[in-house]
Amino acid sequence: MITVRFQQSGQKLVAFSVSGHAGYADRGQDIVCASVSSAVQLTANAITEQFHTAAKVTVEENRVSLRLPAQAGKESVLLLEALKQHLAFLAEDYQNTIQIFVSEE
Repeated sequence: MITVRFQQSGQKLVAFSVSGHAGYADRGQDIVCASVSSAVQLTANAITEQFHTAAKVTVEENRVSLRLPAQAGKESVLLLEALKQHLAFLAEDYQNTIQIFVSEE
């Protein structure tokens, strides 16, 4: 199962971490994993490369995390909201493949 953890400060998302494997199909054939990976990469790249936000991005073997700086612009925060919504839709469509948690900092 893919585990997604978002952190929020007040009403604003400030970080996420994604790890695990969906288990929907074999590695290399799993459309859920591919969808999640693509959405996470798009979000991280848009925040750092298009919006020039100095986010802390960590990529490990089976985990990607991103933390926005305190002065992050509204567009970066909105992208985190969009990622959360997109992953929630995937979790509905492909049940038992994605868990999403939101915690307060």
